[in-house]
Parts: sequence; structure tokens; C-alpha cells
Amino acid sequence: MRTRRRRGAARAPPSFSTHGAAARRATELQSTLRALRSNSTAVRRAEARRARTDTRSWVVERRERTHRLIELGGLVQKSGLAERVGDDRATLYGALLSLVDRLSSDERETTLALWRRRGRRAFDQEQAQKAAVQGPPSAAP
Repeated sequence: MRTRRRRGAARAPPSFSTHGAAARRATELQSTLRALRSNSTAVRRAEARRARTDTRSWVVERRERTHRLIELGGLVQKSGLAERVGDDRATLYGALLSLVDRLSSDERETTLALWRRRGRRAFDQEQAQKAAVQGPPSAAP
């Protein structure tokens, strides 16, 4: 015997059907995962931007110190001292300690003036060599 549907009674809306619920949940889950990945990427970008522009005093001081140490290491390299001692750190450190001892003597001012003149002369000579290689600046038309 067949049951009759009452008048006015409708079928359940498709949102209540169990067949499509799993597919909808899977679609919603995929879209949630995409949004999560997008948010994670945005957070990483914001953290990287903050790290580049961090202005806290200790961060600024650390950057300045790091920059200064790199410059000093570059001067040791530029002077040729590292190659002359075969990159032997103990020898290099000993040589630097000898320089410090020399500055502790009575001839400190004379020694500093001599080193300063020699360093400036070397920098000027290097600049002149760079200018000679690059040639004279071309005049604008």
C-alpha cells in the first residue's frame, strides 16, 4: 500500500539531505584550508616586514654593530693581511695584539698619525685607480 503525501507538505530542502552533506562539508573544508594558507602567508609576510623595519633600540644597536664588524673585517681582507698569514686566525690575532701594544707606548700619537696618513693615501690611490678604469664621466647632451 502506498502512503499518500499530505497536501502542502513539501520534500525536505536539499540542505537537509544526507547525500550532498559530505560533498558540501568537503568543499567547505577545502575553502577553509585555502583561507588558512592565505592567512599564514600573510602572517609570514607581515613578520618579515616587521623584522626588516624593526626599530627597537637593541635591534638597531645590533645592526649597527654587525655593520661595523663587517666593515672592519673587510679592511683586514682589503689590506691583504689575511692572505699573508694564510688565514691563520691565531697569527692574525697576534698581529692585531702587537698593534695594540704599539699603541700603548709613548709614541701613540706619532704611530696613529703615521697609520692614518698611510691609510688615507691607500684609499685615495684606490679611488684614483677606480676612476681611471671607469674613465672620465660623459657629458650629458
